[in-house]
Amino acid sequence: MVTQEQIECLVNARMKKILHFAELALPEEKYQTFRKLTLDEFGKSGFGKELERVFRSQER
Repeated sequence: MVTQEQIECLVNARMKKILHFAELALPEEKYQTFRKLTLDEFGKSGFGKELERVFRSQER
């Protein structure tokens, strides 16, 4: 069975790559905004929260 931690690890690895590419392509002030939005979307308050909800519903 796949765990929540395994999925988060895979997503985080790809998110790091995306952030690196964005850092190379965007001016500093735009990169910081992009980074914040990306981390919010894929972090604990976005994707992480939804993923946790899915795994909790499977436990029932």
